[in-house]
Amino acid sequence: MIKEFRQFLLRGNVVDLAVAVVVGAAFGAVVTSLVQDLITPIVAAVFGKQDFSDLTFTINGSIFRYGSFLNALISFVTIATAVFWFVVLPVNRLMSRFRTEPAVQRTTRACPECLSEVPLAAHRCAFCTSELAAAG
Repeated sequence: MIKEFRQFLLRGNVVDLAVAVVVGAAFGAVVTSLVQDLITPIVAAVFGKQDFSDLTFTINGSIFRYGSFLNALISFVTIATAVFWFVVLPVNRLMSRFRTEPAVQRTTRACPECLSEVPLAAHRCAFCTSELAAAG
């Protein structure tokens, strides 16, 4: 049983997942710091307030704390924006530069009548039996 447990722990995907969690936590701290230390002060400069959590209204004795929701919404939007601009776009550009696999060649085409996928060499659609023009 111990041998099986050790094999489970040393399996590639378990180790990869553990590394991803640790790196993800560290990256989360960096993004949180970026938002709290750089972006939130910009929001405070524009709106005159850095923390909206004290904003409330009352209806029939029920207190609605919409300020907390605004804080969460602003945090989500700024974190998502920061991740997109500082992670997703640069990684996508980097990956497109270092793409090593050749472009995938299509082996099928859409039938103009029924829009089914048919082989490029086909002269007649197998689904609707319409004649197809030569593939070009």
